Amino acid sequence: MKMILLMYLEDDDATVRRLLEKEGITGYSAMPLEGHGGGAPGWYGDVPTFRSRMAFAIVEPSRAEALLEAVSTCTGCADPTHPIHAVQVDVEKATASLASP
Repeated sequence: MKMILLMYLEDDDATVRRLLEKEGITGYSAMPLEGHGGGAPGWYGDVPTFRSRMAFAIVEPSRAEALLEAVSTCTGCADPTHPIHAVQVDVEKATASLASP
């Protein structure tokens, strides 16, 4: 199994949802993030944080490869200087709790 992590700006949430749906990934989790990065200093000398999100899914290796390829060819981000980033992580083991009767 593979875990795919997607990091993107909040404004690209619909794009990422469509991307996941197109690749047949229906089970995933998403959360807001406070993104930090370089850039021109703001009024008070700090670079403002970015309204970012992260989505992740655990998928079969072939689906992970297809998703990475789809991300690498994805266009139309809200801010072209902040593309969607994807990271693949090997899942060595996984388990789940027992269901209650």
